[in-house]
Amino acid sequence: MKTNVYNLLGKSIKEIEVPEYFRQNYRPDLIKRAVVASQSNSYQPKAPSPYSNRLNTAEYRGARKKNTMDNSINTGKARLPRTKNRRILMAGRVAGVAHAVGGPKAHPPKVTKILIKKINTKERTKAILSAISATANLGLVSTRGHVVPQEISLPIVFENSLENLTKTKEVYDVLESLGLSDNVEKAKDNKSYRAGKGKMRGRRYKRRKSVLFVLGDSKNYKVFQNLEGVDVIDASKLSIKELAPGTHAGRLTIFSENAVEKLQERFSKVM
Repeated sequence: MKTNVYNLLGKSIKEIEVPEYFRQNYRPDLIKRAVVASQSNSYQPKAPSPYSNRLNTAEYRGARKKNTMDNSINTGKARLPRTKNRRILMAGRVAGVAHAVGGPKAHPPKVTKILIKKINTKERTKAILSAISATANLGLVSTRGHVVPQEISLPIVFENSLENLTKTKEVYDVLESLGLSDNVEKAKDNKSYRAGKGKMRGRRYKRRKSVLFVLGDSKNYKVFQNLEGVDVIDASKLSIKELAPGTHAGRLTIFSENAVEKLQERFSKVM
């Protein structure tokens, strides 16, 4: 199986043999597990203070043979802890229990809860290989919503001069030469204003993913990331969350020749 190598003008200059990692089996179950495990690393434990809504004098005394002041049975009131804010115990308001006004939560979140989901190293590697092979499957790429002209061969590989671009306009022209610029425009048009309080927490807009650039050297990453929905990553750091956002594999991905060689070195021992 071979694929074309394109220059910056969008013309095929040669053919190369597709590496073995592009011919792996598609495993959506492993991909989903790996993505969820990766996302769980960003979860942050949260819980209310153990003293929350409990800093009061509320007390319950279930005694029968005691003084009137200490007696809380057969008084015509609920047998619940009450604050000592008026001379006798039963004159106070109920506090310190979940169903009281201003009381603590019954079963609040706890910091001891295990949030991180684990996955075996071999399974994670297998998921990454499966997601990389999905980028060479036209059916999966199209199903994910990307626009790919029929005459383009997948995977899409560019010559190494792609890594030396210094202007965002040049990157856009490269995409336009292959008819892939519609993916950026689609992501730009689908950018929407988020509903709810997320707007106040640094998530003002909902943004779509478009093209992923995998390079051998991603030092000029800002040149690529200025385009809507575009991500760029070094081949040595390629992970499942870039290849399958939202657990859905088949993202439109562009590789440089250096990146193809780096990935071959990285996965040569596990295939």
